[in-house]
Amino acid sequence: MKKFVALLLSAILLSALLLTSCGAETVSEEQTDAVTKATTEPTNETTDATEPEPEAELPEASGGKILVAYFSCTNTTEQIAEWIADYTGADVYEIVAADPYTDEDLQYYAGGRADQEQSDDSARPEISGSVENIEDYDVIFLGYPIWHGQAPKIIYTFLESYDFGNITIIPFCTSHSSGIGSSAENLHSLVSDSVTWDDGRRFSGDATESDVIEWVESLDLPESEASEMSEVGVFNFETKTVLLNSGYEMPIMGLGTYSLSDEECAVSIAALLEAGGRLIDTAYMYGNEAAVGEAIRNSDVPREEIFVITKLYPTQYSYAAEAIDDALERMGLDYIDMIILHHPGDGDVEAYLALEQAVADGKVRSIGLSNWYVEELEEFLPQVNITPALVQNEIHPYYQENDVIPYIQSLGIVVQGWYPLGGRGHTSELLNDETIVAIAEAHGVSSAQVILRWNLQKGVVVIPGSSDPDHIRENLDLFGFELTDEEMDAINALDRNEKHDWY
Repeated sequence: MKKFVALLLSAILLSALLLTSCGAETVSEEQTDAVTKATTEPTNETTDATEPEPEAELPEASGGKILVAYFSCTNTTEQIAEWIADYTGADVYEIVAADPYTDEDLQYYAGGRADQEQSDDSARPEISGSVENIEDYDVIFLGYPIWHGQAPKIIYTFLESYDFGNITIIPFCTSHSSGIGSSAENLHSLVSDSVTWDDGRRFSGDATESDVIEWVESLDLPESEASEMSEVGVFNFETKTVLLNSGYEMPIMGLGTYSLSDEECAVSIAALLEAGGRLIDTAYMYGNEAAVGEAIRNSDVPREEIFVITKLYPTQYSYAAEAIDDALERMGLDYIDMIILHHPGDGDVEAYLALEQAVADGKVRSIGLSNWYVEELEEFLPQVNITPALVQNEIHPYYQENDVIPYIQSLGIVVQGWYPLGGRGHTSELLNDETIVAIAEAHGVSSAQVILRWNLQKGVVVIPGSSDPDHIRENLDLFGFELTDEEMDAINALDRNEKHDWY
């Protein structure tokens, strides 16, 4: 809001700027912008000077590893924050005053609100909104303009509002000439000793995106934090996991429980977990969800280390919300890592929306689809809100889906293959295929290991089914060898487009 009185103050304000540029008190880039706006933009004689500006709409921090929290009045700090977030894939939280700052509030050396707050050690402007689950973050970039050589007091409010635990805080400020030194030191004193506090960085108003990225790249961030979101769907062969678009990591190989009886489930899951496997796939139609849940509860492996997938069958789509609760009760679990729709059917969109609500309610962490192909996905995806984290389809050397896999992966969706060894009635033929046998002999491994490794190198998660503990252990031992490009091509040439089930 600008009134005529602002013009009367212009000479005083500009004189103050000249004085501070000589070293008495440094004016920040954001304060310079505010003064310029207050003294050069057209006035509005009919505007009520006390009328608050509309409250900014707060973005909700959704959880993750990195958060960029910032306070900005003239968009300079906001731009730096956006560049950091774009590069790191971080969540963004704008610190907004409950009583928004007006242009008059921001006039330097005019005795206004900002001047008064900065001269009052006890000033703590109230913040509108808050960061939920701040403990989920490992790193917080904290951005602010420099006011009278220091951070605005609303930053003090932010830091005193949370227990940051062992989080790393990396401050950055925007300023015409002031360094970040004393402002960051004063802020550092507000947090506990458990917080790792970085020295931070000052940016001027003419800073470029390249300047910001170069700084972020120079930081000693926890391993892979800066690039984690850009690696969604990329297999990590060291951790043997893949990052889903839901933000959760999933093992890239595990156990399928199709056709396993309750007793076989118990033995198979025990063998899987003992051998280091952590991914288990079941379904309502398999009739063994209760056995899977019992095996998990009876294990010494912490629940959070085990990734459980189950499925809703089309006969459940009409009462999907209740079916989700039923699955939780049958399995005896507090949450299910992923629920997917078993295959397209009447009411599948409505059932998927129920899965979305289950995610919001904390009952399910990730959701997906099974037996959806290109045409089905093109029709289905525009009707839902959450992109599936996973699409699970039949994939093996005789049915490779080489046109479908890249399409799904291009959407940021992980692909998982069922029947990776060909499926019932076809496994023997596939394992004895002369091309696969020759490659297995060259590496000193089994045919099954070659096929599963071929899947992994194509970016396809594998869940071979077995009730034999020796085979289960063998199916997890996929990282002591690597197929050459020529071997991959030889297996790719085996494609017959031969589907072994009706889905």
